[in-house]
Amino acid sequence: MSNAISRNAETRDLRHLENETSNVYLSAIIISKRANQIAEKQKEELRNRLEPFLNDSDNLEEIQENREQIEISMMYERMPKPTLLATQEFADEKTYWRIPDAPEKPL
Repeated sequence: MSNAISRNAETRDLRHLENETSNVYLSAIIISKRANQIAEKQKEELRNRLEPFLNDSDNLEEIQENREQIEISMMYERMPKPTLLATQEFADEKTYWRIPDAPEKPL
């Protein structure tokens, strides 16, 4: 994801978040579901990157591997939280959403 997104929480104007949906609660649900998708993707990426470090042997190489493992973990900890990423995507109108079985919006 983009590094331009702040890792800190920001105050948002709810009126801007409800522009696309006309319902702030629907917007919150969409952002929440997208945040869950992002979190799952990040967890899977982290799991895949840490998988090579899974071994049962205690040796000198393990110390170096632990350093690498810590660096990878720290990189993921410094990333913006999934909720912040999802909120920014939604605010930038980069989130695709739909309501299943809902009638089509008139053009």
